[in-house]
Amino acid sequence: MTSIRQAAVAGQFYPGTARELTDAVERYLSLATPPAGPLPKAIIAPHAGYVYSGPVAASAYARLRPAAGHIRRVVLLGPCHRVAVRGLALSSATAFATPLGNVRVDGEAAERLLQLPQVHVFDDTHFQEHSLEVHLPFLQVILGDFTLVPLVVGEATADEVAEVLDAVWGGPETLIVVSSDLSHYLGYDAARRLDQATSRAIESLDAGAIGQDQACGRIPVGGLLNLARRRGLSVVTVDLRNSGDTAGPRDRVVGYGSWLFLEPAGHAAKAEGPATGTKAEGDAFADRTRALLARHGETLLHLAAASVEHGLAHGRPLTVRLADYAPDLGLPGASFVTLKRQGKLRGCIGTSTAYRPLALDVAEHAFAAAFRDPRFAKLTAAEIDGLSLSVSVLSAPSPLAVADEGDLLASLRPHVDGLIIEDAGRKALFLPAVWETLPDPKTFLGHLKIKAGLKAEHWSGGFKAWRFVAEEIADQDLADPSVLWKLRGQ
Repeated sequence: MTSIRQAAVAGQFYPGTARELTDAVERYLSLATPPAGPLPKAIIAPHAGYVYSGPVAASAYARLRPAAGHIRRVVLLGPCHRVAVRGLALSSATAFATPLGNVRVDGEAAERLLQLPQVHVFDDTHFQEHSLEVHLPFLQVILGDFTLVPLVVGEATADEVAEVLDAVWGGPETLIVVSSDLSHYLGYDAARRLDQATSRAIESLDAGAIGQDQACGRIPVGGLLNLARRRGLSVVTVDLRNSGDTAGPRDRVVGYGSWLFLEPAGHAAKAEGPATGTKAEGDAFADRTRALLARHGETLLHLAAASVEHGLAHGRPLTVRLADYAPDLGLPGASFVTLKRQGKLRGCIGTSTAYRPLALDVAEHAFAAAFRDPRFAKLTAAEIDGLSLSVSVLSAPSPLAVADEGDLLASLRPHVDGLIIEDAGRKALFLPAVWETLPDPKTFLGHLKIKAGLKAEHWSGGFKAWRFVAEEIADQDLADPSVLWKLRGQ
């Protein structure tokens, strides 16, 4: 069933009508002076009533002005103020409402996060929570259309938060927003001293230096700091003020700050717009990935096989120690793992989003292809004989601007493009390898629609499509494929 999480603090924390709200957000943004430089991968911004914290939040959001149409997903984390929760809570809602309209929840990302033990669905904690809601109007005005991963952080550790963020880190299409105010109800001078100490801790990525009285969102902030340290991000402080500076007396103030987190050179998001999916871009990815598989493809195949065998023995994927693998395999990568038995499909699971290290992605998907593909029963040890394995590494998907099905068919490059389609809440993907059995573009597209649960002739004005390219390595590419499965012959 479709459900909407209705706005809880419209008319209280921020204006309650669309026009007044848009005017207020635009006014705050117009007063901000965005720093120069690359787009941030993540921001920290406050969540109080706009009259108090709006100017400080706007100082970070103003830097995202060039990102409209580029950032397509926002992972939004905030602390729990109302209903206590263990771990991190998702919502069962399919969208979050504000006076500016509904923001769709990214159901695919939510399902992925629910695989983690610290994440669960708990609507009660979302019902009246303002720490996430107050950010949505800024994001709607700045970004336009995007999907949301809303997480209320309760009784959790910073490392648990970091693990969640790592799972949905993605590429330049994904923005991380952590919601937090700073000190509460101190005198003006005392608050400034404590907030400056918190800012220094954030700038130095030192989560342990932020005490409970320094930030109400210290747990999600700490998770971001821990992961930022591991990923080599740098921090820019944009604004640091309190309610005594914006709209209140100075005897009991609340502190607010905004920070930008920038990825290392070569990883930072660019502001030119979404990927275009040109032939040159596809060729560049293919060249890089062929070189990667030439160096490490055999390792990935053996890793996938080991994860399947570990699943047979222990019921869970192989634990991957990234220190045991080449640095290239520790970089984010999107993969699919395909199992066939005696030439027939036996399982295929993967993702089109590079959100975690490639080695870990392959190990997890190999296990899932063997034991979690809903089309098949769980693999048994007796089926190892005759089992073959392949690993595909995928480029980032690029949207296709098409007016109708004829446009889409004309845009496809048989035996080159993988294709993702989405419409009416249904989504499906074909790897480029599927062209081998479905070489006609119309047939290829029709079967993909059926896979998505749509009719082969379906089309609507809301139909969306993305292309990607992929490079594959299979066990027959090995000098001695018989050594891949240790269980074979036992």
